[in-house]
Order: sequence, then C-alpha cells, then structure tokens
Amino acid sequence: MFLDLQLFPEDKIALIDDKKEPISFKKLIEKSEDFYSKIRKRTLVFILADNSIESFVAYYSCLSNGIVPLLLNYKIDADLLTKLITKYEPECLFFPKTRLEELSYDPLLEYEDFVLVKTGFNETPLNSQLALLLPTSGSTGSPKLVRHSLGNLEFSATTVGQVFSIGPDDVAIAFLPMYYTMGLSVINSHLKAGAKVVLTNRSLTDREFWNTMREEKVTSFTGVPYSFEILDKLRFSRMQLPDLKIITQGGGKLKEDLFEKFALLAEEKNVKFIPTYGQTEGSARMAFLSPEKVLEKKGSIGKAIPSGYLSVINDNGDELKESGVSVEGEMIYKGPNVTMGYAENIEDLLKGDENFGFLKTGDIVRRDEEGYFFIIGRKKRFLKIFGLRVSLDEIEGLVKSRFHVECVCSGSDDQLIIAVNDPENHQKVKEYVSSKTGLFHGVIQVVYQAEFKRNETGKIILNDF
Repeated sequence: MFLDLQLFPEDKIALIDDKKEPISFKKLIEKSEDFYSKIRKRTLVFILADNSIESFVAYYSCLSNGIVPLLLNYKIDADLLTKLITKYEPECLFFPKTRLEELSYDPLLEYEDFVLVKTGFNETPLNSQLALLLPTSGSTGSPKLVRHSLGNLEFSATTVGQVFSIGPDDVAIAFLPMYYTMGLSVINSHLKAGAKVVLTNRSLTDREFWNTMREEKVTSFTGVPYSFEILDKLRFSRMQLPDLKIITQGGGKLKEDLFEKFALLAEEKNVKFIPTYGQTEGSARMAFLSPEKVLEKKGSIGKAIPSGYLSVINDNGDELKESGVSVEGEMIYKGPNVTMGYAENIEDLLKGDENFGFLKTGDIVRRDEEGYFFIIGRKKRFLKIFGLRVSLDEIEGLVKSRFHVECVCSGSDDQLIIAVNDPENHQKVKEYVSSKTGLFHGVIQVVYQAEFKRNETGKIILNDF
C-alpha cells in the first residue's frame, strides 16, 4: 500500500481539511478502497484536485491500486482541459461537482463535493512502472507531462522525512496545491512518517488560516518565495505560533534580504529554517541547506539530499569534479527520485525509464570551495512565479494564437513581461493570460515593442529583447 499507511494506529488522525472534519488512517484507507471499487483496473484518471480530503483520497487510491492519475488544477481552463483529454484519452475524470454542468458527464460515483465520471475512452495502454503524471507547467495546461514511478515517490517521501526529521507527532499545513510537486511532497512525506496533515485552500492573508495554524498545533510550514513575501508583509515575526518547529522553503530562489530575515528570525524563535531545491523531474526535493548553515551560506540551496548526488558540468558536458575550488556550470543530479522522463502524447505513456536516475537540471550554478551550491541563472526558458513554473514559449504561443501578434516573453521570478507589437490591446492580453494561466494580473506586465530583431532565418533574437 502506498506510503505504508496501514502501519499506523487505525484511529490516529491522518488528515483534516477546511471542513474541520478529520479522517483517521483507517478511514482514509477505507475510502480509497471504495474509490477503487468503482474502477477496478489499471487505467488513466484525470484528477482536478484542490487541497481537500476528497482529492487526496482519489490520488491515494490510485497510487495504492495501480491506477495512474494526472493531477491538475481544479480550476483549469476548460479549453486546455479538453485538449489534454483529447491528447491522452483518460478513462475517468474526478472533479468538483461545481463543474459538472460545464463538463457534461454522467456521474459514476458522487462524493460530497466531487464526482467521478467515465469519459467514453477505452482503457489507456500504460507502462508497468508508471504511477503518476504531473504537468511540466501547471499554469498553461501544457500537454508535456512528467512520468513518475512509485519508487520515485516513495524514495522522495522517505528522504524528505529524514531531512526534516518528521515524526508521528508532527503536524504539517499543506496550502501549496497538491497538483504542484512541492505541495504533494509536503503531504506524502508527512503521511509516510505517520504525521498529521492539515489540508487547506485558504490563502496566507486569510485570518482563518492562522487560526487553523494555532488550533491544529502546526509544527511544519513549507512555502515558496512568494509565500515569504506575504509573510513579511503580514509581520510574521510578531505572530505567536508556539508549536511551530520548522520552516522550509522551495519553489525558486528567495530574495537575499528575505533569506537573511527569515534565517535570523528562525534563530531568534528557535525554529529551524531549511531552504530546499527541487524540480518536478526530481520528485520535488533534490537539495537542502542545513539550518545551522543558513546564515553562513546565505542564498545557497545547500547540498544533495541523502542518497542523492549533485555536481556541475561544463558546456561540453564534462563533469567538474575538482574539490576545494569554486566552479560554475550547469547543475546535474543523480538519485532514485529522478523521474522516468516526459510524455507529450498518449504513446509516450508506454515508455519505460529514459533517465536512469540522471537529470540535467537546466540551472546554472556556482559550487563553492566547500561544496555548497548557489543558483546563478537558468539555461531553459522558464520562470517560477509564486513557485509555479511558467514556460515562456507556451505563453508566447497562447498570445500569438489569440491576438495574432508577434510576442516575446521574459521576466523574473516575481514578474512575467510580455512584449507585443500591438500598441493598444495590452489590458486584453493581460486579462487573457491571467485567465488562461491563473496567474495574478499584478505579476503580468504587457509592453509595446514596435519591432523585434530577427536572425537570418527570420527567428526573433531573444537575447536582444
């Protein structure tokens, strides 16, 4: 059984969500068996998930019974969802009842807030190792998916538990979406250790979020860079959270001033502050910085997780193994949490492991004389905004298709910049991209670019933008 939940006391609370109705480990297993009873075979299921017990039950049932789920944002744009359904032909969908009329399916199984339906597609051919699919870009509904094995997820859950010293008395709050690799890692790693997880769809600016933190005696908080910007504005330093023991950060590089501020705050409050690094392709966490090193190695992602290996390669692909010296290049990772590869169509779901535990991260790093890694840039064209990876190529495609304009995207981890050769429709472009991606309109800036420089083949020269 996935995460070995049957090993824990039956009456111990496993999950509680915004409804404030806790569920025990025994009941969680029983509900997952009920979900499986409606499918009874290995097949592909799309789960439009929020952070609720119902969503997790569907996910857990799939992983425990050989069903392969694709986790998606429960608010995913209907057009993007239709494209994914057409491309991958899932046999079943699990989604909120509020979308039942919009998606027009007959219910197979009804929960309080969710429904399981049949799509009419036949059973999907799947590789025997395939256990989970996650989007490479949760914001744009990209058809490119990451293929996970059960071993990837089990290793990651166990190792994260070791890194954070998670035990059965711990309580984690999971507000990062479970369809996002970091959010899923929080849930899996704590349940694997027999800890309780508080699932919530509430934002950090909601007073009830902090009431829940205190009421449930939360010991572990995991956020992305944007989370820490909000915490700073909320004057987190003044909050009384006596049970909090650990604060972890992932999902992109934290601004240096916030990194130092939270490192000092953690020291003052006797709380562990642990920055981490990961990617969907590495089942979330791949590196962490020990809490005793956060002030000495400000801005570092630390070193590899247990049983993982980090190194640096040059432009020729040669590994730079010199110790005791500072080197720069693309970071590579090796470990059992490296996923099987990508899927871009239904045929790819039959593929086996193509990575064999090796991953080129696409991040340019500096490794210092003591072996600590610092990210200094990205090789690939993507941003991480609010911890979610956003493909610049995909955004450009959306804008070009809708408005029939030339478009080039750039930006940083807190802003997406869209340049178009249309001087008038900036607000419409912003609203369209916001609606399609779910990104807050305030982080999207549309600018006018009268002319884009091109190379000899007519391709826009991105470096000149």
